[in-house]
Amino acid sequence: MQADIGLIGLAVMGQNLVLNMADHKYTVSVFNRTYAKTDEFMKGPARGKSILGFQELSAFVASLKRPRRIMLMVKAGYPVDEFIDLLLPHLEKGDIIIDGGNSHFPDSQRRYLSLKEKGILFIGTGISGGEEGARHGPSIMPGGNPEAWPHVKPIFQAIAAKSDDGKPCCDWVGEGGAGHYVKMVHNGIEYGDMQLICEAFDLLHKGARMSFDELSKTFQHWNQGVLDSYLVEISAHIFSKKDTDGKPLVEKILDVAGQKGTGKWTGIDALDRGMPLTLIGEAVFARCLSSLKTERVSASQKYADSAHTLSLPRALFIEAIQSALYASKIMSYAQGFMLMRQASQENGWHLNYGSIALMWRGGCIIRSKFLGKIKEAYDKNPTLLSLLLDPFFIGEVTQALNGWRKVVSEGVLLGIPVPCFATALTFFDGYRSATLPANLLQAQRDYFGAHTYERVDKPRGQFFHTNWTGTGGSVSSSTYNV
Repeated sequence: MQADIGLIGLAVMGQNLVLNMADHKYTVSVFNRTYAKTDEFMKGPARGKSILGFQELSAFVASLKRPRRIMLMVKAGYPVDEFIDLLLPHLEKGDIIIDGGNSHFPDSQRRYLSLKEKGILFIGTGISGGEEGARHGPSIMPGGNPEAWPHVKPIFQAIAAKSDDGKPCCDWVGEGGAGHYVKMVHNGIEYGDMQLICEAFDLLHKGARMSFDELSKTFQHWNQGVLDSYLVEISAHIFSKKDTDGKPLVEKILDVAGQKGTGKWTGIDALDRGMPLTLIGEAVFARCLSSLKTERVSASQKYADSAHTLSLPRALFIEAIQSALYASKIMSYAQGFMLMRQASQENGWHLNYGSIALMWRGGCIIRSKFLGKIKEAYDKNPTLLSLLLDPFFIGEVTQALNGWRKVVSEGVLLGIPVPCFATALTFFDGYRSATLPANLLQAQRDYFGAHTYERVDKPRGQFFHTNWTGTGGSVSSSTYNV
């Protein structure tokens, strides 16, 4: 018997993807560096299924139908390159290597180009949904060599999550590192969503004095409306979970957040491309601030709490927090799609933003009802510059704006940190401003460094320098943007 696809790396995600493929009538060969893991898997979850286990890499490769399709589910970085090098002597032109790990997109771009020279087709695919998603239907974001896509499309779309209309949450993203790039932005947006929910929790718990049972009920209610999403749903469940002593478990969890780096990658990439990805950046910094636990405890003993008391009626404050969460979420996605647009233009990827929204509609961590509206916006206008220019989102932001401003104001006065709510609002106010004080900034740069400026009464692209002090001379510095 020959297998339809092979998978290397039998950690939890790898095992669950294999079982998912077998459930969809595909025969899968598996290999793990440590054979004991393969043996354990074959005698356990894989027993009786269309799964073949191998101890030798050569036998594993030989078991596959041509063109051979081999999926790597190993740790990102050097292990991926190592396995590619081990596989190459056993492969032929036209065979396909798929990296399904959490690789950084420049690594995928490099591997795509290197393998293309050798005649091997490469796919770098982002996979979101965690263990449950891998087993029952993840969001899959493949990119790389387009020649490979027809050979893996039936398998990927069969095992992927399905949206409400039955469409698979998987489609071709673009060439090179595009698949892992879209997954990186997905993870950055995930950072933002989680921080926004945490800020809403903090305001409700400390500002509105909500109990954890009330919090659970409130989030359940929110999950029935515009905030319908996986992260709001699980937050409601988290608030209701009790520890062995009957007290809320979340109260016992240390307030120090971990991170694996994908949010940081997204922020760095945005800086490199000159895109204002402010909300995701603040979400990353909020996790960094949380890690300074000892310093925060020390500072809390040296500074008094705010003397301000809530100036809004409790019910109105709760309603306003819902508006602030929704509007800030719109800003986060708007920024994320603006970043992808810029990357698509620079790399020639021709990303389909409506398709990306559909891929995120089910299976992944940021899945939500809201993504359907993003898909509709890009289906109506594929060249849409920003979600903030779409009529639907203009209406939603306008409706939420008053409550959003009140929440940020109250948070500041109460001394409750709202970094993502506040930066989202600041970004919105900046984006909707026809003029910004950057004219003064350009004057300052020209004053101390002769960096020149453009004029509102002259065509764009013409640069001027002023001898501000009368002693600086008329020679200007070079004009450039980093």
